[in-house]
Amino acid sequence: MEHQSQGGRHRISCRQQQRTGVAAPPPREHQGQRQQQKQRCADVNDNAHCNTLSRAIERDKTFFDQTPLVLRTIIQPLSCPRCRPIITLTTSHPQTLNSLRQKRALATCCAAHTLHDGLSDLTYVLLPLLAQTFGLSLAQVGMIRAAHRTAMATFQIPAGLIAERFGERNLLAAGTAFAGAAFAALGYVSGFWMILTALFFAGIGSAVQHPLCSTIISNAFPDAGRRAALGTYNLFGDVGKFAFGGLLSLLLMLGYSWQGPVVAYGITGMIIAGAIFFWIVGAAQSVATAEAVAAKPADGAGRRSGWGIRNRRGFIALCLIEIVDSSTRVGFLTLIAFLMIAKGLPTGWAALSVPLILVGGMAGKLACGLLAERVGIIRTIIITEVATGAGILCAVALPGIAAFLLLPAIGVVLQGTSSVLYATTGDLVEQERLPRAFGLIYTLGSVCGIAAPLGYGLIGDYAGVTGAIALMGLAIFITLPLCAMLRPALGAEPVRI
Repeated sequence: MEHQSQGGRHRISCRQQQRTGVAAPPPREHQGQRQQQKQRCADVNDNAHCNTLSRAIERDKTFFDQTPLVLRTIIQPLSCPRCRPIITLTTSHPQTLNSLRQKRALATCCAAHTLHDGLSDLTYVLLPLLAQTFGLSLAQVGMIRAAHRTAMATFQIPAGLIAERFGERNLLAAGTAFAGAAFAALGYVSGFWMILTALFFAGIGSAVQHPLCSTIISNAFPDAGRRAALGTYNLFGDVGKFAFGGLLSLLLMLGYSWQGPVVAYGITGMIIAGAIFFWIVGAAQSVATAEAVAAKPADGAGRRSGWGIRNRRGFIALCLIEIVDSSTRVGFLTLIAFLMIAKGLPTGWAALSVPLILVGGMAGKLACGLLAERVGIIRTIIITEVATGAGILCAVALPGIAAFLLLPAIGVVLQGTSSVLYATTGDLVEQERLPRAFGLIYTLGSVCGIAAPLGYGLIGDYAGVTGAIALMGLAIFITLPLCAMLRPALGAEPVRI
């Protein structure tokens, strides 16, 4: 019966075609067969396409990893549904995105450090020029320098507190633009009070850089690689000190006035501020951090208050080590040229003492960060502090030329310890409280930078420059028992040297 009905429908369709001249649609069973055939062909093509794409992705995985956002935007919509999971897994892999964020965070913070440290130490070159141009007294020159340094030291902790509310990236970009605008205005000043005001506001803008960049890098490198990353970051600060001051000195030798380069430096700062705002989007937050934030209890449940210090005893030990280390470093840099003169070296040679130490310090900041990744935090601090004390005492005991040649090696350990200390802050403080903790650490260093030259200078007046520097070499060994206090907080094994 069914066969007859199907045959009847077929005869009716043939009559319709003869009457109208339009081909009638094929029977339903024929349509189903054709659709199945098309689907089989499509499956074969899709499988071949997917296999080809998979092999291409595997072959060019480096390229795919380097441009994940572009691939997801362009290639994924053009691919078939079977290929989309492959591309999604390849181009949005957490390790790939985390690596991209880390590189962006480190590159941006290194650029900011180069700029801010370059502008800060540019004042050493500018102050004699400002005094000559505007007839300033030495007391006025000291007030200008003190205003700049005081602004930087005072606003570091507030910068950390404000960043917890408005974000490290936003405040870092704003502070960089503020410092750049202040230096651009410095090129148009007409007297002492305008100079003082411009450099005071420049100090406020630069105060955000150290605590916020250290926080961004610590968030981007929550575990492995943090000390090496912070060592690289510290290295670029010294690069800025040499580059900005050296370029200005070169332009002055070529006959240019100081106003033009200073304004250009200020405009460069504002450009870098814009780059920070756009380039560091999402860079400060690693995948692990994002997962931790997503897993955080709602409505503030379980949220830590205060400073977020995980181990109070360990954090106090870290702060005390920073105080001793910074005081020794700044005091030694202040008096070393006088020691070389006392040993009979010409004044021109003695003036090269600080640059030699800073050159060694550039290598030391990176090398000590890498060393801490390999041998551990406590061992690295002990090695660098013992080497610093021994080097300073040798510089006191050796003849002039031998002590002069030893200075770069002293600079490696004298400057390198700071990279390890700053990176250790992230091990002792909750991540959401890092900005204020770094603000405190850097403020302690700034205060020591003001107090240590005064204190060791007074000691030098009574005991001589040799006695003052010898005291520095002995004082640095105070950090050894402090390392014993710090070790339990880091869960490190006892150190055997």
